[in-house]
Amino acid sequence: MYPPPRRSLAALAVPFVTLPVVLVAPASATDNAASAVAATTFTTTTFTTAAFAANAATVTSGAVTSGVATSGVATAAHAAPRLATLVDVRAAHHPGLDRVVFEFRGRLPARRSAGYVSRLIADGSGHSVPVAGDAILKLRFGGATGHDGNGHPTYGPARETFALPGVIQVVNAGDFEGTLTFGIGLSRKASYRVYTLTRPSRVIVDIATPYRTVPVRTYFLDSRAYAAGRRPYTAAVSRPVVPPSTARGALQRLFAGPTQAEYAKGLRFVASGATGVRSVVVRDGVAHVRLTGSLSSGGSAFTVADEIMPTLKRLPGIRWVKIYDAYGRTERPKGRSDSIPESLEP
Repeated sequence: MYPPPRRSLAALAVPFVTLPVVLVAPASATDNAASAVAATTFTTTTFTTAAFAANAATVTSGAVTSGVATSGVATAAHAAPRLATLVDVRAAHHPGLDRVVFEFRGRLPARRSAGYVSRLIADGSGHSVPVAGDAILKLRFGGATGHDGNGHPTYGPARETFALPGVIQVVNAGDFEGTLTFGIGLSRKASYRVYTLTRPSRVIVDIATPYRTVPVRTYFLDSRAYAAGRRPYTAAVSRPVVPPSTARGALQRLFAGPTQAEYAKGLRFVASGATGVRSVVVRDGVAHVRLTGSLSSGGSAFTVADEIMPTLKRLPGIRWVKIYDAYGRTERPKGRSDSIPESLEP
């Protein structure tokens, strides 16, 4: 898809952070260096930052160095640093790893950093940003922007779901004062590597997936069928989850929502005020699911319960599902039967 990349060099090399390194899968047609390209094509443990001297025009004693002249007065005209513009975020699975690609127009971001965090915090506001997954890998790009002059995003949705073994979501947490921040929600914490490619400018994040997954069926609202009154109102999609916690993994994928391709087909996740799953316990064929958030049907006959129940009942050993609100309440807490909290009644 792209011609063989060249190494992106900067005027200064500044040690910034050392990242765990994993082996890279063989080159593929997308976002891979040609096999003949030497290791100098990318950087891993050292990040580079371009000297801003190139952006300044110095004029002394009437001499012209950058198209600006003065007469006998020493001045320095400082141009504003150019920002890398994010134009695409994509992800795909390769043998042994998931690869997330951040593509930029123009130069690469001057500064890059990555690391695991317990919570993703929004730049500016300081609020916690929800991310689906058991681990969050945070990335920051300094000297970069993700919006145009009118404030419109240049790279797509701020939250995107992927049906990959490791990568569940990529979520934007800030586009503030020339710094972009993202969180990658992962099914589990794993070693990773960050490097760059050019032509076009890309920051690549390879995340190891050294674990086995099994496919499950996750059910979303089919908005087109619902609008037409055509049952069933749900549609199933396949998701990889890590055993043995298949019930918890299936709900984690459900709350991540549909992928962009699935969304384009009319699939939607109806949360009914739920923000996540606190616990899932399977006992005697009954799955007990405790949700977080302020649950409410909003008067609708279709709620999050209509997505949770078919998702879990497709798993071995589960015949009934009892859903509890954040306070542990459900209408029929005892016995082998389905149950929902009163707040999810129409």
